[in-house]
Amino acid sequence: MDAALLLALGLLAQSLCPSAGVPRLRRPRTLYPWRRAPTLGRVRRAWVIPPISVSENHKRLPFPLVQIKSDKQQLGSVIYSIQGPGVDEEPRGVFSIDKFTGKVSLNAMLDREKTDRFRLRAFALDLGGSTLEEPTDLEIVVVDQNDNRPVFRQEVFTGRVLEGAVPGTYVTRAEATDADDPETDNAALRYSILEQGGPQLFSIDPLTGEIRTVQVGLDREVVAVYNLTLQVADMSGDGLTATASAIITLEDINDNAPEFTGDQFFMEAAEAVSGVDVGRLEVEDRDLPGSPNWAARFTILEGDPDRQFTIRTDPRTNEGVLSVVKPLDYESRERYDLKVAVQNEAPLQAAAPKAERGQARVSVQVRDVNEAPVFQENPLRTSLAEGAAPGTPVATFSARDPDTQQPQRLSYSKDYDPEDWLQVDGATGRVQTQRVLSPSSPFLKDGWYRAIILARDDASPPSTATGTLSIEILEVNDHAPELSPPWGSLCSTPDRGSGLLLGATDEDLPPHGAPFHFQLSPRVPELARNWSLSQVNVSHARLRPRLRVPEGLHRLSLLLQDSGQPPQQREQPLNVTVCRCGQDGACLPGAAALRAGGAGISLGALVIMLASVILLLLLALLVALVARFRQQSWDKRLLHGLQDDLRDNILNYDEQGGGEEDQDAYDMDQLRHPAELAAFGAPSGRPPLRRDAPFGRARPQATRALPTSPADIADFINEGLEAADSDPSVPPYDTALIYDYEGDGSVAGTLSSILSSLDDEDQDYSCLREWGPRFSRLADLYGPP
Repeated sequence: MDAALLLALGLLAQSLCPSAGVPRLRRPRTLYPWRRAPTLGRVRRAWVIPPISVSENHKRLPFPLVQIKSDKQQLGSVIYSIQGPGVDEEPRGVFSIDKFTGKVSLNAMLDREKTDRFRLRAFALDLGGSTLEEPTDLEIVVVDQNDNRPVFRQEVFTGRVLEGAVPGTYVTRAEATDADDPETDNAALRYSILEQGGPQLFSIDPLTGEIRTVQVGLDREVVAVYNLTLQVADMSGDGLTATASAIITLEDINDNAPEFTGDQFFMEAAEAVSGVDVGRLEVEDRDLPGSPNWAARFTILEGDPDRQFTIRTDPRTNEGVLSVVKPLDYESRERYDLKVAVQNEAPLQAAAPKAERGQARVSVQVRDVNEAPVFQENPLRTSLAEGAAPGTPVATFSARDPDTQQPQRLSYSKDYDPEDWLQVDGATGRVQTQRVLSPSSPFLKDGWYRAIILARDDASPPSTATGTLSIEILEVNDHAPELSPPWGSLCSTPDRGSGLLLGATDEDLPPHGAPFHFQLSPRVPELARNWSLSQVNVSHARLRPRLRVPEGLHRLSLLLQDSGQPPQQREQPLNVTVCRCGQDGACLPGAAALRAGGAGISLGALVIMLASVILLLLLALLVALVARFRQQSWDKRLLHGLQDDLRDNILNYDEQGGGEEDQDAYDMDQLRHPAELAAFGAPSGRPPLRRDAPFGRARPQATRALPTSPADIADFINEGLEAADSDPSVPPYDTALIYDYEGDGSVAGTLSSILSSLDDEDQDYSCLREWGPRFSRLADLYGPP
């Protein structure tokens, strides 16, 4: 009976399978380890539950899966339960069991892509809750359905391949995935190309998705980019499908040679210029612009032996730009015929066709222009002895005119001569000195003098050339060396002190200076008996006494000679002060430099005497200057006072007399009766004492004759002013007032007649100019302009 029950249970499980087309899952080799092998006697049975298969996406719910039973109790006396994922674990409520019948049901739709199998635990209890059987496993396998379309890993696949690639060249690979069971045909993918937009030049491997070329003829210049439509399908190509795109770009190769647009080009270039563009050479190339397969490179094959032209490539237009790198000369060559070639930077493919216009002819016509003169030697270097006399020739800095077909006359001038030392012949360019150049000129740099000469033609417009004239001033030995300083002191005994160190200087530059030769004057033989002179270096010597010499000032005569050619020598006096020295070789305090019967006055005393004389001369000069300044100041104030008094007396007094208030300053009788006063003569005796005079006494003046005509008035006034200026006892303003007298019976009338007319035009003051410069000022004030 038990065997029959178990067999019925297995058949029921198989009959409950929802899909006959679903492949049967293999039962695990050992599902229940507590099962024992059958023996001759009755044994205890364990649960035998094979795996249960159920299709995903099952829609008839609830759906019975299996019924489990125990043979230990009668039906209705066993309580069944299950536990695990899908029951009391997430996802909950997917499975359930009838606790009395043991029927297991599916309550929710399954998705194999989320969970492909469920492992549950089944329990059998009696009504009292005691365990009847050991818990056993219940495995539910979810059977896959083709419910997922394949998906490409990307929407657009890209690939690159060289144009002209051979068939079978790999381009790119398309990849897709399918969420269905990879062990079934639901995930068996197949690739294909739906559309290529032209000839079938590409193929795709249906299993791997690799895209390769299948034919020759890929030409980037015809089609540069190919767009393919790809498809992938599951169920080995018969199931669900998906599409994607593949963009294949052809990479350029140099399979097209550059060609000129024409066989010949004509251009024109001006002579005597360089670094200018002449023209452009146009080329065509079908390869990818901007790539080395497209970039052109030009070469001049013929017609330019001196390399006066060059061709560079314009990177934007790929044109050849012909330029002049060396100045052209119209007089030597009027036209250039160049043969040029063009090729790419990248080498041309062997299978590429040759260019029909890979070479061209370029004709360049040279245009004649007025060229600037050219100095035959620039810069011109020459030399001149220092101290050269004015008019000494320096050089002939001449130029030539390269325009042989346009005869022109050249003229020369100076552009830069900071010392104005040179003179340039405008017609020949002959340069000579016009004065002596000072050796201390700041424009002498390391013995070189620099000047700039201009050469100019007479064309219209004229052209000018600049030449540099560098003159080396040769040093001349024209100065003898001098002692520096020509005095000194030393000890009176040879064993004290280090002697007197003598130095020499020379205004000449090497090699006409040091080394110097020091020698005691041969004219005085006794010097060599008392003194010794030894050379220290090229510019110094040491003087020592041979014997004990008296203290005081000694005047020696030395002969100095330089090393110039010819050498210069000079005999110079040397004042040596001899003193008594201590052990250290220094002069002792209080040692007399000047002793009775000595050689003469000491140098210090001589300096004091000269300084005193100079100070006295400066004081005398200062006193003379002060006196002179005071005299000039006095003369200026006197003249200024006279001019002011003259103007005031004429302008302010418009009456005939001086008035009652002016009796102290003027003698009115002299104005009224000058002839009578002259007849009576001056009163005898001492003149009255004038308190306004500086010395309190007036010097008597000789009587002067009155002017007889208006022409003599100027002389009369000038004589009176001169007398007043030479009389220090009379103030100039007081004396000048006496000469306001106009003469006896003057036709001019009173002074008030100057203002008697209401209209200034009625008065004629031009006659005042005849009275001298002092009245000219008055005429300027009142006369017509």
